[in-house]
Amino acid sequence: MPVSKPLFNTLRRSASALLLGAALSSAAAAPAADKHCLSDCKPRIGIVSAFGAEADILLEQTQKKRDWKINGNRFTTGELRGNPVVIVLSGVSVVNATMVTQLMMDHFHVERLLMSGIAGGVNPANHVGDVIVPESWAMPMEVYWNGDGGLPAPCGTAGDVGCLGIRLATDNGKQRPDFKIDTPQGPVSSGLFMRENFVMSAANAPQGEFRFEFQADAEMLALARTLKPALAKCGPRNPALCVSVQPELRVGGRGVSGTAFLANPGYRTYLYDNLQAQVVDMETAAFAQVAYANRVPFIAFRSLSDLAGGNDFKDVGAFFGSGLAETNEANVTLAFLEAWRRRTRR
Repeated sequence: MPVSKPLFNTLRRSASALLLGAALSSAAAAPAADKHCLSDCKPRIGIVSAFGAEADILLEQTQKKRDWKINGNRFTTGELRGNPVVIVLSGVSVVNATMVTQLMMDHFHVERLLMSGIAGGVNPANHVGDVIVPESWAMPMEVYWNGDGGLPAPCGTAGDVGCLGIRLATDNGKQRPDFKIDTPQGPVSSGLFMRENFVMSAANAPQGEFRFEFQADAEMLALARTLKPALAKCGPRNPALCVSVQPELRVGGRGVSGTAFLANPGYRTYLYDNLQAQVVDMETAAFAQVAYANRVPFIAFRSLSDLAGGNDFKDVGAFFGSGLAETNEANVTLAFLEAWRRRTRR
């Protein structure tokens, strides 16, 4: 029977509506975080370490492992202490940590981020083998290097560098002091003034914002405070080398990162006196900025390998000879993941 033109148009519209409905239904069924999972869309905890010794223990205990090669970097997915994870080695430096962490965010559905590794101590009250979990992370080596110790005034007013597109770091509205170099004649200003970092994200676009530090996730910090991990005094590679003080887990304070491998006691003291910094490394603050820009909660565990620049620190050989620091940071990371699994399954 011939179909009339009005009826044909009605059927065509109905068919189009059905096809559109099917397409929308398929889109709704697709992973919600498609732009964050170019390779794998299962929700995971992302774990970043700077070099192999820091992550080896974690990788050894990861189950159902699968390796992904992305731009030459190896990402390993699997389950660790019952949690879906993706683990990667960033390589040392703030640049590597930034690139690899963002690469992880783009290719995997990362719901939370965790940095696990070793670092140098800043607070002289801490000891080799301690595991530090700072509440915030900053990059004080992002600086304005002035010609003298006077506040920079390139834009006409002392302390104003806004015309250059940057901003000096402040504390309660006052510019933080520059680093003073100790000399036989007394302290000499270096002209190195800390700056804040510019951050652009979907949340603050198009103007962006300046920030000096990035806060670790309060929920993850609260859980870390409940942990009672077993921390070793002697590492596995050479049990004859041990620290004299029982290592502890310490949660709180500020961590700092920079492009320099810090072996300068004077600058270490400056960081402690002016920032109350607990620990220094070359990756975590950059990792934290990536987490902040992507609105992903993070936490970082750093075990002390030495007192940064502390040739006077007698226990420094305990890390380098025995692997103590990476053993303790792995123990804390595993304890945290175990506690996180129990918490999320309640």
